[in-house]
Amino acid sequence: MNARFFILLPLLLLTTACVAGDEGGSGTSKVNGSVNIEAGQAPADANTVNGSIRVADKAKVEDASTVNGSISLGDQATAKSVNTVNGSVKLDHGAQVSGNIESVNGSLKLAPGAEVGGHATNVNGHIIVDGAHVGAGLETVDGDIDVIGGARVDGGILVRKPDSGGWFHFGIDRTPVVTIGPGATVNGTLKFEREVKLYVSDKAHVGQIVGATPVKFSGEQPPAN
Repeated sequence: MNARFFILLPLLLLTTACVAGDEGGSGTSKVNGSVNIEAGQAPADANTVNGSIRVADKAKVEDASTVNGSISLGDQATAKSVNTVNGSVKLDHGAQVSGNIESVNGSLKLAPGAEVGGHATNVNGHIIVDGAHVGAGLETVDGDIDVIGGARVDGGILVRKPDSGGWFHFGIDRTPVVTIGPGATVNGTLKFEREVKLYVSDKAHVGQIVGATPVKFSGEQPPAN
C-alpha cells in the first residue's frame, strides 16, 4: 500500500490518546461520542473514536480525525487535514482543507466551491468532486470516481491495484467506474493499475491516460454501464 494510506498509524495513536483521557470527555477529544465544532470557537484539533465530527458553517478546526465515524465540514468551514477510518468525508459549499482528506472504507464528497490543497484518497467508497478543486490528486483502490460540475483536479488520478494481502481490501469483485464530466479538468496523469471503466466527456480536459482506454461521451451523463 502506498505511503498515502498510512492513515492507520496516526489514528491508532489517536485511539491511545483518547483512551488515556476521560471516556466520553469534553472539548474536542472524545471516546464513544461525536464532536461538534461551532463557529467562533478557537481552532483546535478535533478527534474521536466511535463517533462523528461535525464542523459547522464558517467554523474552523485544525486536524480532524476519527475512527468509526464520519467527518463533515459545513459551508465555508476550514480545516488543516481530515482523516477517518470507516467513515465518510463531506465538504459543503466553499469548505476548505489546506492539507489532505483521507478515508479508509468511506466515501468522499466535495460540493461546489470546496477546496482541498492536498490529495483526496480512500480505499473503498465513492469519490465525488462536484465543482470543487483538489490540488494534489485523487487516489483509490476500489472506489468509483466522479469529477463533475466543472471541477478541477490537479495532480492526476491514481487507481491502485488491490493488495490481496492488505488489511483494507476485502476481495470485492467489481470494476471501478471513473467519470470525467463536461467542463471538468484533470491535470496530470490518469494512471490505472487495474481494470476500470473510464468515461470522459468530449467537453472535459484530461492529461495523459495510462492503463485504460477512455470511452468518450456527449451530453451530461455517460452511457449506461
